[in-house]
Amino acid sequence: MSKKTAEREPLANETADKKSGLGAILLNGIVKENPVLVLILGICPALAVSAHAENAVGMGLATTFVLLGSNIAISLLRKSIPGKVRIPCYIILIAGFTTIVQMVVEAYAYSLYQALGIFLPLIAVNCIVFARAEMFANKNKVLDSAVDAVGMGAGFTAALLLISTLREIFGSGSWFGLKIPFLSGVSIEALTLAPGGFIAFGLLIAAINKISKGRAVKRNDFGCDACPSMSICAKSLVLNERAADSGSEAGAE
Repeated sequence: MSKKTAEREPLANETADKKSGLGAILLNGIVKENPVLVLILGICPALAVSAHAENAVGMGLATTFVLLGSNIAISLLRKSIPGKVRIPCYIILIAGFTTIVQMVVEAYAYSLYQALGIFLPLIAVNCIVFARAEMFANKNKVLDSAVDAVGMGAGFTAALLLISTLREIFGSGSWFGLKIPFLSGVSIEALTLAPGGFIAFGLLIAAINKISKGRAVKRNDFGCDACPSMSICAKSLVLNERAADSGSEAGAE
């Protein structure tokens, strides 16, 4: 084996590991930690705008844009943002990208803008966007954060599309506005109403729990150990306990 070949092998292995790592991050948001169907986040817009597939895809793409922009910006600024004011900084950045997407949709897809209504500007307070900012973008490099945003956005869009497909096909006898002849006479109108969103969502959750045997996400993934703010909470708890002890001692004196 030549010297050049020996030097290239570690670089090739490092590149392969990096690609596999990015692939895992991407698939994580789509499958393992799907924000809607596994982590049960962003349920409000998922149920509100999923009566029709077109609206669901529009909401998913808009949210993906905000996720991508905010994740990249927060990852770039993660070392410059003071920890005590990081949440207000996240709000400003996320609201800025939400305003951009809202103005673009209003200008170029006005019918979609009307259909999404208040839920388009409410992307600014979507818990999925805040969760990825705090749990991932704040601790990882720009490329990883961008891939995470694309994966989570794709997972969110896919979940909305699944819910809307069930509701539109069986509720309106159509899909993306195209009528399905053999279903036009047997449509279930309740699925197009608010309760229909909960019904479709519940059926999908039941199917996922059946397929995964209730192990879609481990219980400890939701505990304090998995929380990025655990160290801050622990420090605050210690300080509060010390303050309480000092107060009780002063009262006893």
